[in-house]
Amino acid sequence: MSFYTYIYNCKFCCCQFTGESMAIKKAPQYRQLYEQLRKLVEDGIYKNGELLPSENELCAVHHLTRPTVRKALDMLVNDGFIMRQQGKGSIVRGTPKGIGILSLSGTTSAIGDENLTTHIIVKPHIRKWDRAFGFDISGEEKSVGYIHMERLRLINNVPVFYDITMIPNMNLPRFTSRNFENRSLFEILRKHYQLQVTGGEQKILAIKADQKIRRHFRVSENHPILRLDRKLETNRVGFCFYSQVYCNTENYSLTGRF
Repeated sequence: MSFYTYIYNCKFCCCQFTGESMAIKKAPQYRQLYEQLRKLVEDGIYKNGELLPSENELCAVHHLTRPTVRKALDMLVNDGFIMRQQGKGSIVRGTPKGIGILSLSGTTSAIGDENLTTHIIVKPHIRKWDRAFGFDISGEEKSVGYIHMERLRLINNVPVFYDITMIPNMNLPRFTSRNFENRSLFEILRKHYQLQVTGGEQKILAIKADQKIRRHFRVSENHPILRLDRKLETNRVGFCFYSQVYCNTENYSLTGRF
């Protein structure tokens, strides 16, 4: 792709984002650039192995400072969209395949966005809480309550993940009225509320499927299931959310880099 073609695509992408969400329009400059470049990778404008424009080119096209551009590129690195190689530049790795911060590798079939579906088992609604899957919560979190939702994730129509999510009811306008069917929770939090997962902790347990899990996964009694209890930290100071994820890893394995 030529540099001039890139300029055209960036202008087109900016228009899309301006119309899509006021949150993106009001976002810091580095995040606006991150969203634009991320979309170009997701849409296949930049393919695996190709180079993004240089920092100098990005600064010139978007009228941004080098630290701002570098912050956007660092976010793309952290999210697995690109890798940076000294002397060469930013190399596209493609769109990561996974469920939130979980990545999967298949033993029976390929995993792609077209193969992944999400069914809402319990729609988002506000509840009171005391604890979150064994994690302590703050007094502020307790006072505002939490948004509860339950989802079943399927790959090639086979249930693989069942997750229960608890999100503090803090400055998330219209969250319970949003459509989460076949939508990414992480993407909604990022685009509409500028919340990005920055880290966290998790506990991993091997359990036998109870009646509820057997019903969701369509497995037999005592079928082995992996359970992850997670506390996810975000870029908003003091804002964490929590999830309990049940994984049927019979045909898929969880993968990660460290």
